[in-house]
Amino acid sequence: ILDSVLSIFNKDESEPTTSAKRGGANFLMAQSLLLSLINDEKCFSTVDGAQKFADSCAVDVVYEDCYEPQPIVGRAAVAGHLRSRVLERIGGQDGSKDAGFRVDKISDGSSACGFAWTWTSDSLEGLRGTTFVELNSSNQIQYVREIPEPLYKPGDLIIELLKAATADATPKPPPEYVSKTPKKANEVARYLFNDVQGADPDEGMRFFDESIIYRDFNYEEVLRGKVEVRKFIEDFSFPGITFSTQRFDDGVASTCFTWEVILEGAPEGSAIKGISFYEVNPNTGLITYVRDVPESGIKPPPLGKLARQFRSAVGVFRPVAIGSRDGGL
Repeated sequence: ILDSVLSIFNKDESEPTTSAKRGGANFLMAQSLLLSLINDEKCFSTVDGAQKFADSCAVDVVYEDCYEPQPIVGRAAVAGHLRSRVLERIGGQDGSKDAGFRVDKISDGSSACGFAWTWTSDSLEGLRGTTFVELNSSNQIQYVREIPEPLYKPGDLIIELLKAATADATPKPPPEYVSKTPKKANEVARYLFNDVQGADPDEGMRFFDESIIYRDFNYEEVLRGKVEVRKFIEDFSFPGITFSTQRFDDGVASTCFTWEVILEGAPEGSAIKGISFYEVNPNTGLITYVRDVPESGIKPPPLGKLARQFRSAVGVFRPVAIGSRDGGL
C-alpha cells in the first residue's frame, strides 16, 4: 500500500504535487501517506515501520519531538530515533510488550496534516499527543512537530504564572481587522489567530459551535460549550502574551497548525511551542472540537520520563481502559 501511495506522490513534476483526482474527489496526499505509514506499516509501533517512516522523509528532514531537548535532523537520525522509541515501548528486541498507536483524529490536509494520537497496550490506553507533518514539493516528509501531553497539568496556575511573567507589559490597542466568514478549517484558524487575536472577543466567538468541545492539555478536564470556552479565551487574553502561528496545513473539515507563545520581555529563545487541532462543522464552518497541546519547559519532562521508564508501553502512570476516553479526550 505504501509503495502505491508513494508512486503517486513521485509523479511527473508538471502535475500538481499537493493533490490529485481520484474518482472525481481530491486525493489527500499528506493524510493518505500518514494513514498508510501508521495503520499499515505500524511506523510508531514496529522497528520495520519506523524505518518505513524514515524512508518517506527528505534527507534533511527536521523532526521536532518536543519531548527531546533538541530537534532530530536528517533521515538517518530520524530512523534511529523512532527505532529506539519503538524498542523502548515494546521491551527490547524480543518485543515482549504490546505497544499500539491509535490515531484519534486526523486532518484532511494534502500538503501537510496533523493527527491526534494515543498510546495503547492490550486493553489499556495511556499517553496522548498531537503531531504535525509537512511534505516538500516531492511529497517527502520535510518537517514534523510532535508534542505529548504534559502529565502534570497545572490548570489555572498557568494563567497566574504567565501573568506574573508579563506583569510589566504595556497594553496595546486592539488590532484592526476586516471581518470575514471563512468556512474551511485552516482558513478559520488563520483568521482567528492572524487577524482577530486580541481584538473583539465577540468576533472570535461567533466561529464556535454551541456544542464545542475544547481540550487544552494544561487542564485535566475538557471545556464544553461556548460559555466555558469564552471564559478560557478571555483568561488567556492579557497584555504581553502573543500566540504566534508558524505552520498550517491545508485541511478543509479539520486543520492542524503549530504555534509559539511569546511573552513580552522574556529572553530570546524562551518561547513555548505548541500544536492545535481544529474540527469544523462542514455545513456551517463553526468549530466543534479543539485540542491544544503545549511543550514542556523541561526536556525531557521529569514526570514523563519517569512514566516511560515505569510503564513504557503506555507512557503514563495510570492508564485507563481502552475506549473510556471518547475520541482520545
